[in-house]
Amino acid sequence: MIRKAFKKKSSQKSKIDTFLEKYHLPKGYLSVNRRMITRGVLIGLFWGFIPMPMQMLAVMATTPFIRFNVPIAISMVWLSNPVTMPPMYYMEYLTGNFILGREGISNIELTLDWFTSHMGDIFVPLYVGTAFYSIVVSTLIYFVLNWLWIKSVKSEKHQREKERRERREKEN
Repeated sequence: MIRKAFKKKSSQKSKIDTFLEKYHLPKGYLSVNRRMITRGVLIGLFWGFIPMPMQMLAVMATTPFIRFNVPIAISMVWLSNPVTMPPMYYMEYLTGNFILGREGISNIELTLDWFTSHMGDIFVPLYVGTAFYSIVVSTLIYFVLNWLWIKSVKSEKHQREKERRERREKEN
């Protein structure tokens, strides 16, 4: 399904192709296929789960090492935005405490003074939970998306074959 949405409709060079050639960028950074899309989701979620500034720059710094769909990765990074960050990082903190076997801090306040005074208590559990979500959850989502994509392609292929058989039966 997704492949149909991104198919080129004309044989002439698009503005995107011209841009890629001008700056000598690989076309893979904008490719729409299973590998590039799922890798983009993996890289974007990996960096998106990490509490750090400028996550989009981290995605761009990854491009020389792994080929993936860069716009997809950047959009996945934005899953951690100012609205979703507090619950997301709190969940990572709780997960880190669970993994470490700690009880954690019970009376959390959303003030800068509170965070600066408790940074030592928060830092290690937060980043242990972050490592769990960045590595385990983003990899799990990668494999699930890969499986769903393959299943979708096989389903489309089966549907086309079924339609061809029905047409042949009607013709005969």
